[in-house]
Amino acid sequence: MPKVVTPDGTTIYYERHGAGPVLFFVQGSGGHHAIWYQQVVELRERYTVVTIDLRGFGNSDKSMTGFDGQDFPGDIVAVLEAEDLRDVVLIGQSVGSVAALKAALLRPERVSGVVLGHSLGGIEHPELSELVAAQRAEADKLPIVDRLMSKRFQREERAKLFLFQQMGTFNVATMADLRNLSAGGPSLDEIAASGLDITFLAGDQDAVLWPQTVRRAHELLPGSRLTIVAEGPHSMYWERPDLYNAAIVRIRDAVSQKVTAHR
Repeated sequence: MPKVVTPDGTTIYYERHGAGPVLFFVQGSGGHHAIWYQQVVELRERYTVVTIDLRGFGNSDKSMTGFDGQDFPGDIVAVLEAEDLRDVVLIGQSVGSVAALKAALLRPERVSGVVLGHSLGGIEHPELSELVAAQRAEADKLPIVDRLMSKRFQREERAKLFLFQQMGTFNVATMADLRNLSAGGPSLDEIAASGLDITFLAGDQDAVLWPQTVRRAHELLPGSRLTIVAEGPHSMYWERPDLYNAAIVRIRDAVSQKVTAHR
């Protein structure tokens, strides 16, 4: 599978499957390319599906002694350029959405849309920042698995839960490394001026980021889309791929229709 070397000499691993409009998935703090297996096998018959290991994750370079969160968007840009991808929809999971949004702002000529999955993408706004911080404080009171998965899933899908927990053991970078991503915005005005198609994708059972906060972000960003999925937990892509994949297809198709209408 392909690798690309970034301008600072870091080797980034990625995979490309299928053909058609591009869906580019970016993992959150505990993931890497393999967490998207339920998306790859379902969507590659209709779309080009790209997955990436950000530096410090999965098969990408893990030799560095520390990480600067501001470097992660450049890893995505390196893959966009190596594969000469255009009309891309970047799909972030949780804090990975921040990297996806920043990468899109760096290369808007290659990216048509960004899906902020279970995240506000690090948007710099006093009201939103206060809401996110308050909800994160509540989530931090819970065991990690309770923040990410429903109790029903933990009880009934023990094998998939075990596999989910093992996935994170392949990484060196941590949530703390990724959180620095949010430093420096972007602001709502910067996003609006970019012309990017932004979708807030959330689940109504998300214990980390509550739906009412996602709705408020959508209200503050004119032209953005909002998809809140019933029965969706924070890690919806893993626990409820049926709901998650259907939402991604609807979003990708809506972005494609918009792009076609503007040509």
